[in-house]
Amino acid sequence: MTTNSQPPDSSPLNSILRQHQRRWLRHTIRVLLLLGLIIISFISVELFNIERMADGIPAIFKLMGEMLPPDFSRFPQWIEPIFDTLAMSIAGTALALGLSLPLGLLAARNTTPHPIALHSARTILNITRAIPELILGMILVAAVGFGKLPGTLALGLHSVGMVGKFFAEAIELSDQAPVEAARAVGATAPQVIVHSILPQVFPQMTDVTFYRWEYNFRASMVLGAVGAGGIGLEIISALRILKYQQVSALLIVVLAMVTLVDGFSNYLRKGFIE
Repeated sequence: MTTNSQPPDSSPLNSILRQHQRRWLRHTIRVLLLLGLIIISFISVELFNIERMADGIPAIFKLMGEMLPPDFSRFPQWIEPIFDTLAMSIAGTALALGLSLPLGLLAARNTTPHPIALHSARTILNITRAIPELILGMILVAAVGFGKLPGTLALGLHSVGMVGKFFAEAIELSDQAPVEAARAVGATAPQVIVHSILPQVFPQMTDVTFYRWEYNFRASMVLGAVGAGGIGLEIISALRILKYQQVSALLIVVLAMVTLVDGFSNYLRKGFIE
């Protein structure tokens, strides 16, 4: 009497175990490669330079001691730059929103009218996203002069790349059932976008817009380093003349403003989404 038993090595359980082992081996190799890249980066930037770190840490604490107590004596002169920074972040975000929405629609496969428009929009988004706002600020300062205008343009143009990319991805991931229903009743392409796609992605667009506003407020302070105005210029000026107590006071003001902007942004976000 013969039996049709399978060899142990060809059983379904062993096959599953071998697949599991191969998967874990691949994951282990990827993790080891990533750790190797991280260690090489640490060595490259001298994070393992114990002697330099040992010399630098006491200097940091000494500098922090020189920043105390904070000097708020020039606070009245900081009020206008604070409002300039806030205005730059709002105007730059609004500019980015106005440009990102049409570019996002053109860069999404399900709303673009033609492949040429798709690739052109994505190229524009890639270019604006690739150039940091600090570099854009330097170029625009050279083009239009010092002040809030180059800072606002730098924030807006750089934000277009990020905001437009998120908009395009949200549009592509929208549910197609409402779109097909609208087309079935004879809706035009603009009507499909307005009534079937944008209502779906509006919450994601709102989140991205307000997050970008928070980011732009912080980034606008960095642009002060290249002469784009705002509270960042006050910080750079205080650092140049070694007024560290004023620097600490300015950082406290910045922290308070960032907290207020974050809270107000969350309040507006909830109001638009609910």
